Amino acid sequence: MLVAAAVCPSPPLLVPDVATGAAPELDAARAACADAVGLLAAARPDRLYVVGPADEGAHGGYPAGAKGSFAGFGVDLSVRLGAESSRARGEDDRPLPPSLAVGAWLLARAGWADAPIEGLGVAASTTAEVCAGTGRELAASAERVALLVLGDGSACRTVKAPGYLDERAAGFDAEAARALGTADVAALLALDAGLASELKAAGRASWQVLAGAAEGAGLDGRLLFDDAPYGVGYFVAAWS
Repeated sequence: MLVAAAVCPSPPLLVPDVATGAAPELDAARAACADAVGLLAAARPDRLYVVGPADEGAHGGYPAGAKGSFAGFGVDLSVRLGAESSRARGEDDRPLPPSLAVGAWLLARAGWADAPIEGLGVAASTTAEVCAGTGRELAASAERVALLVLGDGSACRTVKAPGYLDERAAGFDAEAARALGTADVAALLALDAGLASELKAAGRASWQVLAGAAEGAGLDGRLLFDDAPYGVGYFVAAWS
């Protein structure tokens, strides 16, 4: 069953080498992510799943040891999803999608060595029902399961945001932040997929996987970070 979860934003800008001059602007978010990942280790999980949005063709499972790179963002930096396994060497050589690469970087930064890791890329088109079912399967896969969930809120909070200003964005992000901060499973599952797509909220599907995994687990949530640098909603939460 699910014993802990950390929710973090997924922009490669979290990685200082990628952010360059913008690095200090995200220091508070990085610190909150470090705290949330630290709480995962404290839960002593048997297995950790890293869950994040992925483009079509990049969704599905990624074994321990799968590699990712930030070369597409102009930085010669590679990451690995935990320790390499025999499965990783031959069965699936796909590179990690950017969200899972960020998750791998967060875990490496924390020196994660507490449980085996697997990755899961979730397509933005995945329905809430399918997301929840996937989450239930993850939670049932081991006695003590933890999730590191990557994903952003709306990208429409300001006129300079990637999606320009949409007056609905602030309300969507406020409800998402409240649900993540209180471990409100029902509210997360109720997030509207169509609206999330219009607002370019990449975290919706990943959050709904978390919601399915957390059903019946009785976890409490804490919101550690809530801001919208660059007009994009970034949240950090810890469930335990």
